[in-house]
Amino acid sequence: MQNAKRRRKKEGRHPEKALSAAKIRTACEGFYCDGNGLYLRVDASGARRWVLRTIVKGKRTDIGLGGLTLVSLAEAREEARRLRHIARIERGDPLAERRQERRQVPTFEEATREVHGSHAATFKARHAMRWITTLETYAFPVFGGRPVDGIQSSDILKVLSPIWIDKPETARRVKQRMKVVFRYAKAKGWRSGDDPTEGISEVLPKHTTKPQHHPALPYADLPAFIQEMRECPAGQAVKLAFEFLILTAARTSEVLRATWNEIDLASKAWTVPAVRMKAREQHQVPLSPRCLEILETAKEIACGSEYVFPGRSPTKPLSNMALEMVVRRMSRVDITVHGFRSSFRDWAEEKTHYPNSVVEAALAHTVKNKVEAAYLRTKLFDQRRPLMAAWSAFATTKPTVKVVKISREA
Repeated sequence: MQNAKRRRKKEGRHPEKALSAAKIRTACEGFYCDGNGLYLRVDASGARRWVLRTIVKGKRTDIGLGGLTLVSLAEAREEARRLRHIARIERGDPLAERRQERRQVPTFEEATREVHGSHAATFKARHAMRWITTLETYAFPVFGGRPVDGIQSSDILKVLSPIWIDKPETARRVKQRMKVVFRYAKAKGWRSGDDPTEGISEVLPKHTTKPQHHPALPYADLPAFIQEMRECPAGQAVKLAFEFLILTAARTSEVLRATWNEIDLASKAWTVPAVRMKAREQHQVPLSPRCLEILETAKEIACGSEYVFPGRSPTKPLSNMALEMVVRRMSRVDITVHGFRSSFRDWAEEKTHYPNSVVEAALAHTVKNKVEAAYLRTKLFDQRRPLMAAWSAFATTKPTVKVVKISREA
């Protein structure tokens, strides 16, 4: 009996590990058995792929295991053994098992929303919305519904090519945000291999446009502007906030959401918490005599609000558009609110002898050189106090020429 079994094995009725590297390489079109239900299918085109033929719940089933270029003979045998065990011993469904495994890899959209949710606590409200909106607009329509492990560089190219030249800044942000998603996916074990955004800039056209800066008022015109702004038809709180923004060289959101508990009148300083700063670092601003006057007036009209410059309701700050509307009422289409930081920078460069580090600290700019940043621990607050006092004195000097008001009809 045992001899008969050996003879049948020898005659090839139940081969085991019948294939070798040489046989696989030279095999012509056909269906070749390796044993235990594993077959190599060779197409007329020469393409080679693995197939497991087994019984799943009483039915003969062929299960594809992948092409020879991706799955070696040893890997195919191991996967075939695993799936046969599920089908024959565990009485399970290997196909359902594999579908479940595939479902464990999320789509690009699902991965993106998970990344967005995990980073939400560190985003500013407006940035959080823009971060997800850019990917919803440009990336999701192209491959949002596909598994995150199946996206290639060619897919990234389809997203970026239409906006690379016309919307360079948007394209740069979309690329950066996709990179974050792919790095997250790799860390979670959802994909392996290279980041598909890597090196994509090298195959896209070179950007020829220069970065667009915020239009700024020449600093020489600032005293006349402030005089005109004080007399324009806007609410008193808005005008006080605008002048305070100019004299502190601060950003709009930093000023409009300032609260009284951030103001220390005794030390003549305003401490902006890290959560409201672009660099996520606390920033202390020395207050000039004119800034203190503004705060005294603001306190009188604040109606007990926690905000230094409250809106129509004492429980809410001024709107983000409040200062922009002042510029529009003054018919100054040539400037922006943010541009006054540039006015301060130009004045400090051309009219003072303060070191660059002091001026940059006044603007709350981070030190880009990592070595320099490691050694520069001070915020140069004492050096910044006379700088900001000089800026305030210059900006509020009575203009030597008469201010000509521009009517809104003009």
